[in-house]
Amino acid sequence: MRCYNCGSILSEQSFCTSCGVDVTLYKKIIMASNRFYNDGLTKANVRDLSGAIVSLRQSLKFNKNNIEARNLLGLVYFEMGEVCAALSEWVISKNIRPAKNVANTYIDMVQSNTSKLDTINQSIKKYNQALAYCQQDCLDLAVIQLKKVLSMTPKFIRAHQLLALLYINDEEWEKAKRECDKCLAIDKGNTLSLRYLKEIDKMMMPDEGGAKNQPKTEEVHRYRSDNEIIIQPANVKEPRSGMGASVLLYIAVGIALGSLATFFLIRPGIISSEQSKYQDEVRAYGEQLDAKTAQITELTSQVANLEEEAESLHGQLDGYVGEGGTIESIDKLLTAATTYIADPNDIETISPLVQEIANEVDIEATSDAFKELYATVLKTVGPGIAAQFYETGYQYFGNDQFEQAIDELEQAVFYDEENLDALFLLGNAYRRAKNDEKAAETYQAVIDKFPGTERAKRAEEYLGEING
Repeated sequence: MRCYNCGSILSEQSFCTSCGVDVTLYKKIIMASNRFYNDGLTKANVRDLSGAIVSLRQSLKFNKNNIEARNLLGLVYFEMGEVCAALSEWVISKNIRPAKNVANTYIDMVQSNTSKLDTINQSIKKYNQALAYCQQDCLDLAVIQLKKVLSMTPKFIRAHQLLALLYINDEEWEKAKRECDKCLAIDKGNTLSLRYLKEIDKMMMPDEGGAKNQPKTEEVHRYRSDNEIIIQPANVKEPRSGMGASVLLYIAVGIALGSLATFFLIRPGIISSEQSKYQDEVRAYGEQLDAKTAQITELTSQVANLEEEAESLHGQLDGYVGEGGTIESIDKLLTAATTYIADPNDIETISPLVQEIANEVDIEATSDAFKELYATVLKTVGPGIAAQFYETGYQYFGNDQFEQAIDELEQAVFYDEENLDALFLLGNAYRRAKNDEKAAETYQAVIDKFPGTERAKRAEEYLGEING
């Protein structure tokens, strides 16, 4: 046990030997929390899960940082089918102690199993739908939904209890008793299940409660014939005379009445029993079909995800090996570099390759090695390429084709940023094309990069005219 003030290990003394704070009440609180935790653990071991929840909650009231109590409470909730409540307790435990906490294992166990997590989500949705059906008085639909829930999560106690309550409402005592027994097999101390079971047992044994209301003066004999209870007064005596015509008539009438009773009473019951059996089989097949449908949906989703991943990989592969891909661009750059090493003056071969790379590749998105090699090659062949673009742009400018001149001169400046003539002429082309904003920007670049030159002075004059 550690001191709440300084974190030092406490001794048997009533105060902390490190900081001197009084820990008498603190020790009592921690010991009370541990006692309730031990009580909850004992109850959980004998499957008294409801009692374990009460004890563990009390333990956390005394010490909310009791990691063992919180993790055990999550396990108890999980055993009862309350997965959301269990995850809540484990997440809180993980936030209190992020490292060396078994709650991390429990959370990974639930979240890593995608199919199990999907089953839990579906069962919760179906249970909520069953509650909605109950509120809408659609009890048959609620029973079907609850059976589906229990086929997916057999230990969901609240679903068992709701189904038992619906059976009690329909006076199907045997089925209700089976559901309560399943609840008690999971949680022996569940108060609500025990209460339901007590009422069911009372309704399944009416003779014990009803015998007290029989008149004491009436003496009767009871016996069972097939599914019927026959009650005969004790003072009735059988006639001793021989079998006469009236007796034969009574026998014939009795046989006729028995046949009619068989046809109108027993036969409908048999038919109803068979129909109920067929309906149960249809429900079972429906539940199996739902499970298969969910499995098919999951597999279809996995196939779709794999197809998307494959399409993405094909796209990446095309980006590497396709036309204009990375590998082709690297080949062009290597060819330009090899040509430069062999003959630095072979501008005619190197220039088209560099221009294709500049037009096809986003240089900023490439690797550092690619950028460095490209910069080296561009620095070598750039002035020559820029001179060609400048010459073409100069001719367009002289013919008053300013838009075409701008396109060519922008390329010249791109390949050789130090080309003063191209930069100044580009500013003039912008100005003549009535694009004052770009013209002012270009003249400012001339002034900043080439201060003191004749072109810089003229650029200042033009810039003054634009701004004035």
